[in-house]
Amino acid sequence: MAAADIDFPNGMVVSPDGSTLVVAESHGHRLTAFDIANDGALVNRRVWADLGDDSPDGICMDGDGAIWNADVPHRCCRRVGEGGEVLHSVQLDRGCFSCALSTGEQPELFVIATEWNGFEHMFQGPPTGIVVAIDAPSPGALAEL
Repeated sequence: MAAADIDFPNGMVVSPDGSTLVVAESHGHRLTAFDIANDGALVNRRVWADLGDDSPDGICMDGDGAIWNADVPHRCCRRVGEGGEVLHSVQLDRGCFSCALSTGEQPELFVIATEWNGFEHMFQGPPTGIVVAIDAPSPGALAEL
């Protein structure tokens, strides 16, 4: 086991230089970071961002080192800096489950969202899932080669 006691883990991202893993803890309302040791071990666990009452699900990192996190109950996707400062927020009319960034000169944030009424209702009614494309202030982070 690489790490334990993670409070409902969802999305995760590795920094472009391969040195840091950040995990979204939905029920912990935080992004938790680990340094990735040369042997692959996760060390130096720390809170990368306390998100207050936000519940991060899918996440992605941009070229400026900020992390976008999709939030189902708040129906939004927020861009936060290390420490938790909210840099941008996108509100939708349904729960946001995952996000990804394009690269290039005109980057876009892609958000997967659907109406969410809880686990007990997830197979009732017609599908409501959508993919939304939104202009982003920074392109997706690219791994260093």
